[in-house]
Amino acid sequence: MSDTKTRTARCPICKKPTVQDYRPFCSKRCADIDLGHWFKGDYAIPGDPVDPADLPPADGTPDEGGENK
Repeated sequence: MSDTKTRTARCPICKKPTVQDYRPFCSKRCADIDLGHWFKGDYAIPGDPVDPADLPPADGTPDEGGENK
């Protein structure tokens, strides 16, 4: 016989067991807290810096080449 422990997934915010409706969180509250972290920029996906001049205009107008990128 092997000694295996059953692993219960835990909420990354409060560490309580997860609830299927809110996985990987335990509640809507924890899901919303996590979303707030993303909105505030607390989490970031690593990547190369982008030169703002390379971004399309924020108002959605076509760039100088006549196309939206």
